[in-house]
Amino acid sequence: MIPHQSQPVPVLESNSKAPLWLRTGFWIAIAISVAVVLRRVLALATPPRKLPPQLASLDNTFAAHTALTLAHIVPALLFVLLVPVVVFRPDRQPAWAQGIFYPLGAIVALTAYAMSLYSIGGWTERSAILLFDTLFLVSLARAYAYRSHADNLRERRWQLRAIAILLGIATTRPVMGVFFATARLTHLVPQQFFGIAFWIGFSINVLVFELWIRSVDRQRARTSSSPIPNSPMRSVL
Repeated sequence: MIPHQSQPVPVLESNSKAPLWLRTGFWIAIAISVAVVLRRVLALATPPRKLPPQLASLDNTFAAHTALTLAHIVPALLFVLLVPVVVFRPDRQPAWAQGIFYPLGAIVALTAYAMSLYSIGGWTERSAILLFDTLFLVSLARAYAYRSHADNLRERRWQLRAIAILLGIATTRPVMGVFFATARLTHLVPQQFFGIAFWIGFSINVLVFELWIRSVDRQRARTSSSPIPNSPMRSVL
């Protein structure tokens, strides 16, 4: 059970703002996520006629499960579009944003579990999905629990953690691009490297966020006269 916050939690002021590289990475991840979903929707609606065999095989896999794919990627797109509102307007979120953030996240997580049954990368990819999707769902649940206790600051910490995990799907794309570009040298096919790309992409996001947020905590602890461990930030990006 989460204890009720009986006293205000100190927050960082201007020095809580994330560095430029992190903010840049955030927007790049948003752009990649949106582009990936739009490309998949278009491919499902009007399948391209001329594609390399490997890409054509990927499109066919998703097309074989069109309903489930759309049930996952459409809510994921809406969630990603909502993310900047949650991140940059923590104290001025409109009621509709607060009302759909958690349901959308839950739908994305649950449909991701279902889609893992058809993982292109087999059990290597499936294990990454199961782990990081569970971490995403746990982070959402923790954030919602803090919300029910009116602990907005700790709710925000877990919201940001969930967002960082979700955007790991965007980080996997450049990793996959490297594998595709070097396929002639490595002789690896998507069934072999998709799982590796998932592990690398999601791990990068989780590690970067955790290391950064802990560095902010240490900075706050050094500058605060009465530090409270694990205090979240009101504005971080």
